[in-house]
Amino acid sequence: MHELSIASSLVDSILEFVNTHSVKRVLAVRLTVGKLSHIELDQLQFCYAAITEQTPLQDSALEIETVEAVVRCEHCLYRGQPKYWDDALSAGPIPTLQCPVCGGAVELVEGSDCAIKSIRFVTENEGVAMPAT
Repeated sequence: MHELSIASSLVDSILEFVNTHSVKRVLAVRLTVGKLSHIELDQLQFCYAAITEQTPLQDSALEIETVEAVVRCEHCLYRGQPKYWDDALSAGPIPTLQCPVCGGAVELVEGSDCAIKSIRFVTENEGVAMPAT
C-alpha cells in the first residue's frame, strides 16, 4: 500500500508550508494525480484522512484531479494518449510504450506524477479583532 507513504509525504509537505506561513487551519488541498501513477484514489483519500487527525489539516478536503497520460514519439512526432493493450489478463487496459501511429518507442510526457496544485487555508490573523485606534 504505497498510498500511505504518498499521503504521509504529502502531509509532511503541507505541514511544512503551514509552519512557515502562519496557517491556522487548512480547508482544502487540491492534487493532480496522473492516470499512470498507479495510485488508488480511494485509498489515498482514506490514508490522508487518517493521518491528518489532530493536525491543522484535520477535516480538510482532499480534492483530486486526474491527469491523462500523454506520450511523445521521436520518430513520427506523435503526441497524445498512449497505445493500450486490451488483450491482457488484467482488470483493465495496460498502456504500452509503443507509438499508436508508427509503432516506434515513445516517451511518457505526462500522467505519471502526483503534485500539489493548491492549498486553501485560514491564517492566524484572520478572524482576529483588531483594537480601534
